[in-house]
Amino acid sequence: MSTLIAARNAVGLTFFLNGLVFASWVARIPEVRSSFELSNGRLGLVLLAIAVGSVLALPTTGAVIQAWGTVRVVRLGAAAATLGMVTAALGLGEVLPVTVVGLFVYGLGIGVWDVAMNVEGAEVERGLERTIMPRFHAGFSAGTVVGALLGALLVELSVPAAVHLVGVVVVSLALVWRSSPSFLPVVEQSQEQRVSAARAWLEPRTLLIGVMVLALAMTEGTANDWLAVALVDGHDVTHAVGVAGFAVFVLAMTLGRFAGTGLIDRFGRVVVLWGTMALAGAGVLLIVFAEQPVLVVLGIVLWGVGASLGFPVGMSAAADDPVRAASRVSVVSTIGYAAFLAGPPFLGFVGDEVGTLKALLVVAVLLMPAALVVPSAREHRENQVTARTAS
Repeated sequence: MSTLIAARNAVGLTFFLNGLVFASWVARIPEVRSSFELSNGRLGLVLLAIAVGSVLALPTTGAVIQAWGTVRVVRLGAAAATLGMVTAALGLGEVLPVTVVGLFVYGLGIGVWDVAMNVEGAEVERGLERTIMPRFHAGFSAGTVVGALLGALLVELSVPAAVHLVGVVVVSLALVWRSSPSFLPVVEQSQEQRVSAARAWLEPRTLLIGVMVLALAMTEGTANDWLAVALVDGHDVTHAVGVAGFAVFVLAMTLGRFAGTGLIDRFGRVVVLWGTMALAGAGVLLIVFAEQPVLVVLGIVLWGVGASLGFPVGMSAAADDPVRAASRVSVVSTIGYAAFLAGPPFLGFVGDEVGTLKALLVVAVLLMPAALVVPSAREHRENQVTARTAS
């Protein structure tokens, strides 16, 4: 049991650090637009570099995990993310191609890091025999809260982006390197299972889970990339206040992930996901159409809670079978990250046409067809029995 607890704590820290690094970058996105004098459409293309890197890395990460193990792979991902972020930070405001190349390398690293920590989280979840994946993702969200608040403070104090971002990624890499040896080994595949791993791309349930994660990842990712900018443009607030609004979003998402663990064990994945998607849609509508600040903040909270469970539940559903967890998580992650591939430029170009704030309505529209594929994430019968027994 002590081994499981050590692994749980190490995975939780890894999720937290991933979120810390990501939110530190998000806090600087409005600065990217202003320092390079970019339109929303061109900003979206710059942000696309992260998604391109991640999508290129994700399809093969499951196989690499089977060959090298999660410890080496998560270290590799964290090291690449650090190198990329340092490069992007040094180019910020000076040389746009350097920043774009840095973001591409960061995307490669963060994609590898993401799959490895989710596969390891699924191993720990099975060992504990209860739902815990949303809490790991709550750890990610807690990291984004700290990153957003720290970013807002440092922006207000006019601390240079290079100092801010380099400091965060170097410390995070050191902590990942130190904690990852406590990970559990993943379930090994036979030679026949390795050969058939590519078949995960042909499994209807895996693909439907991927489509669900795609829609819900865009629900979350749109806020990550565009909420602070939309608040600045649409509600005429300062850069620091826009970043603080993003901090409110990730705080609400963190609370939703902590609360969601018990709700999923009690009501099941499908019912809880439908409920959170409704909250997300309502939240976006309030942000766009409400004029009173209190209603806008309420909308941010609802959106944060509503976006909280899609990605972690998708990862748990993909990893229901421990033997094929790595390949299926890799497939679902790849499909889900396509939201980050298409989302930034699409929202940017829509924002150029209708305004950044109204462009957020794309999320509310997308949630309606996404609700139709949510039943694909339903628990296997044996997992439902285990959850009820554990609770």
